[in-house]
Amino acid sequence: MGRRLVPLTLDNLPDLPHRCRACVFWELDPVSGEAAVKSGTSSLEKEAWISAVLLDWGSCGRVVYVDDVPVGFVLYAPPAYVPRSTAFPTSPLSPDAVQLMTAYIMPGYQGQGLGRVMVQTVAKDLLRRGFKAIEAFGDARWKEPACLLPAEHLLAVGFKTVRTHPTYPRLRLDLRTTLSWKEDVELALDRLLGAVQKEPALRPL
Repeated sequence: MGRRLVPLTLDNLPDLPHRCRACVFWELDPVSGEAAVKSGTSSLEKEAWISAVLLDWGSCGRVVYVDDVPVGFVLYAPPAYVPRSTAFPTSPLSPDAVQLMTAYIMPGYQGQGLGRVMVQTVAKDLLRRGFKAIEAFGDARWKEPACLLPAEHLLAVGFKTVRTHPTYPRLRLDLRTTLSWKEDVELALDRLLGAVQKEPALRPL
């Protein structure tokens, strides 16, 4: 089985799950996001966001391929590029952290260590760029796939709560920790990245 992790660009954006290609939950503020969905311009807004972040900050995602078949992705960026992050009661994120926006692994490819490889690849990328941590807003009442990661799964893979909230706690993972995760965490990682988002229910707007 050949697997590759490729930086996300406009060229491979079509390889994301269909609804993710046009999802602007994180990329726009709530009002602008709703307007983009209603006007049918969310795909263009997504492309514009990726283009701007790539030009201004650099790589903001990875796409996972197994035998040239796209099977998952992860999206991340500093909170300054994630307007929706300011809408949460537990914001702002720490200045030394990058936000883990969303992630996904196709169900048929879970349990193969892809989650661990993907997160470690992101960690190495961000460490080289001078960041110390990944933070995410968890959903403590998660019931079905959506753009927010389940808080319990974030905790299961090593995140620690840095600001509590009954619904949207903010959690943090030290990047150096991800590089030394043991194999017994692999299954939890795959559960995190696979259970969070499944076609077609990928955005709550």
